[in-house]
Amino acid sequence: MDYREKVTMDSSGFVLLSDFVPGIVQEIRYYSTYNFVGERIDGYEEPVALLTKQAARALKAVANEVNVQGYRLKIFDAYRPANAVRHFVLWGIEDLDLRMKPYFYPDLEKQELFKQGYIASQSSHSRGSAVDLTLLDMRTGKEVDMGSPFDLFSEVSHPDSRAVTDEQYENRMFLQSAMTRNGFQPIDCEWWHFSLKDEPYPNIYFEFPVSTRI
Repeated sequence: MDYREKVTMDSSGFVLLSDFVPGIVQEIRYYSTYNFVGERIDGYEEPVALLTKQAARALKAVANEVNVQGYRLKIFDAYRPANAVRHFVLWGIEDLDLRMKPYFYPDLEKQELFKQGYIASQSSHSRGSAVDLTLLDMRTGKEVDMGSPFDLFSEVSHPDSRAVTDEQYENRMFLQSAMTRNGFQPIDCEWWHFSLKDEPYPNIYFEFPVSTRI
């Protein structure tokens, strides 16, 4: 099936994550200019997180579990429209702007971001059941130290990297364990990325905008 034939604007299976998980912290990076492109990404009309109902329900279970242990979830990205992914791809192929390279991909050339799996022409985020997140320590109000920041495209961001301290590695494994216990699966190159294992739309990519008007 052609990729375009799998794209839909139907948002009926999605929810605002904040409605499902009260108190969740949201820092939607692709709505801002502080991301690896350096500008707001196509399709992000509001700084909110959307997920399929099934993924939101599973993430609520994660939030409840970590809340008891003194943490809150902080979301960097959730549902990502297909046109946002195209924005990434065009930036990678055509855009000569390297202003964010020192912050997000200091050791790689732009073309390597695709070869090494950091950017894909089709993203699981566009199927609505993937999320990029970290933990906030409720005592300090600060992010838990994971050894590398969100969207640092580097081997140090691989979940199993031992270039981080033991404490940072344990923090990653704590987040990973909470997510996998509740139905999510990690990937091998980003400690912050998880997808719902039994996602409801495994072959459908969505393109409605990120907005409270769903």
